[in-house]
Amino acid sequence: MSGPVLVIELARAVPAAIQQLRDLLVRSSARLEEKRVGEYDLNIHAESLGISDTGGVDGRRPVLVSAMGPSIGDESVFEAEHADEVDQEPLIGFTPAHAVHVVAFCNRPVDHVVTALLTAAVMDVTGGVVNAELGEDQVPIVAGLPGVIAMTTDPWPTAYGSAEFLRAWARQPGFQLLK
Repeated sequence: MSGPVLVIELARAVPAAIQQLRDLLVRSSARLEEKRVGEYDLNIHAESLGISDTGGVDGRRPVLVSAMGPSIGDESVFEAEHADEVDQEPLIGFTPAHAVHVVAFCNRPVDHVVTALLTAAVMDVTGGVVNAELGEDQVPIVAGLPGVIAMTTDPWPTAYGSAEFLRAWARQPGFQLLK
């Protein structure tokens, strides 16, 4: 079963931070397979992200971290995903040049927290702005959180924010990512 997904929008190319990203993932994981430069299939240690309550499941959570954009990853996927987006420059201050996807392979509550906190840790290395789709009921919750840069409802509710935003949101009771 597929789990939650978050996207980090980047103003600059990812390759400058690839080694730092890889180092972070190696330190935080029980297993890491580098499928290509910038794409990592791993089992992240929930504890490495400060998560002690795993809901009774194994603390090693399967995740894919994938950088994409011109000259890295699947450039056509990056272009197709951004073709459906609203013009992000007025919202976040730049047009994304690259992106990093953080994709959980499981959908338990711990996987939602792992995805958010791992994305925040990746953002500490790469910079950027997280693009998080929201459910209608989540809009009022995230609107007042620190680190929210912008929100939009067209074509669907979305919050753009910093690593601080993700960490604050993950601490909310009943936290869950939309997808």
